[in-house]
Amino acid sequence: MATMADVARSAGVSVATVSHVLNGTRPVLPHTRQAVLDAVEELGYTTNTLARSLVTSRTRSIGLAVSAISNPYFTEILQGVEACALEHGYSLLIADPHDDPEHERKVVRLLHERRVDGMIVAPSAAPRGLLAYLERHDVPAVFLDRLVEAPAAEGGPRFDQVCADNAEPTSRLVTHLAGLGHRRIGLVAGRPGLSTTTERITGYRTGLAFAGLSYDERLLVHGDSEAAGGERATADLLSLGVPPTALVTGNNAMTIGALRALRARGLSVPDDIALCCFDDFAWADLFSPRLTAIAQPSKDIGARAVRVLLERLAEPDRPARTVRLPSAFVHRTSCGCPEESGQPRLERSAQPEKGTVA
Repeated sequence: MATMADVARSAGVSVATVSHVLNGTRPVLPHTRQAVLDAVEELGYTTNTLARSLVTSRTRSIGLAVSAISNPYFTEILQGVEACALEHGYSLLIADPHDDPEHERKVVRLLHERRVDGMIVAPSAAPRGLLAYLERHDVPAVFLDRLVEAPAAEGGPRFDQVCADNAEPTSRLVTHLAGLGHRRIGLVAGRPGLSTTTERITGYRTGLAFAGLSYDERLLVHGDSEAAGGERATADLLSLGVPPTALVTGNNAMTIGALRALRARGLSVPDDIALCCFDDFAWADLFSPRLTAIAQPSKDIGARAVRVLLERLAEPDRPARTVRLPSAFVHRTSCGCPEESGQPRLERSAQPEKGTVA
C-alpha cells in the first residue's frame, strides 16, 4: 500500500506539502497541488481516515441538517454544499429535521455524536433547543437560508449565517405588478416565525408603500411554506368579497399549491389573475404561461456556507458574521407582460452582497 512518503517522492515535494494538499491545512501552489493529486492517483494512495481523526481530533466530515430535502430549492443547496465540501476533502452526513423543533434538536445531537467537525443547519421557526445544544457543546455551525437573530443586548448573532436577500426582491415583484395596473395584490406567505417569511412580508409591504398602495391585512395569508398550505391560502384569497387581481407566492411549493387552487376555480393566469413567485425552479420556464420569479443563488448559498464553516474551523474565535447573496428577477409572462423573444430576462437584485460582522 502506497504511503504519504511514496506520494511525496513521486511528486517531488515534501511529506508536509502532501499533507497540506490532502488536508487543506495550508494553501499550495496550483501546479504543486496538481502534482500531488496526480501522484495520489497514479499510486492509488488512500488516507487512513480513522487514524488521522484520532491524531487530529477531526473527521473531515460536515453535518447538514435541512428540511424538505425533496424541495428543489434545498436540493440545489445540497448540490452546492456537496460540491464545495468534496473540493475541500470533506464528506457529508445529512439529516432532515422536518421543520420540527424537537426533531431538529434530536438530529443535530445525532450528527454531533457522529463527531462531525461542524454543522450547516437550516433552522426551524422555533430553534431555541437547537441554539441551546450548539452553544452548550460549542459546536461550530453555520445557519443556512434562515437567519436566527439574537437580541442586541445579548451581543447579536452568535453563529455565522448565509442566506439570500429576501425583502428587496419581494418588493420588486410587488412594484412590478403595481406598474402593470394592479391595485389588489395578494401575498401567500410562508410559515410564521421563519426569517424568510418575515423578510418577504417586509418586502411585500415596502413594495405596496412604494407603489402608493395601502396595506390590507386580508390580502396576506400564510401558506406555511407547503403546497397544500399554498392551495388553502390561495383559495381563501379568492373567496374574498373583492379578491386580488394579482398574487405573489412566497416559495416554489406554495406556487404549486396556488396554481392548483386557480385551476380548481377555472381561473387562467395571467388573463384572470397575474402571478409572480419567490423561488425559480427548473420547470418554471415550462409552465404556460411561463412563471415570473425571483431566482435565489441556491448552489452558491450552499457552497458559501461550506466556506464560511471552514473559515470558522480555522479561526474559532473570530466574530460571527452574516453573509447575504443577491437574488435575481427573472421576467417571464405569468405577470401579464407580453412574450419576449429569446431567453427570459434576468436582472440582478440591486442589493449587493454583504458580509456583516455582528
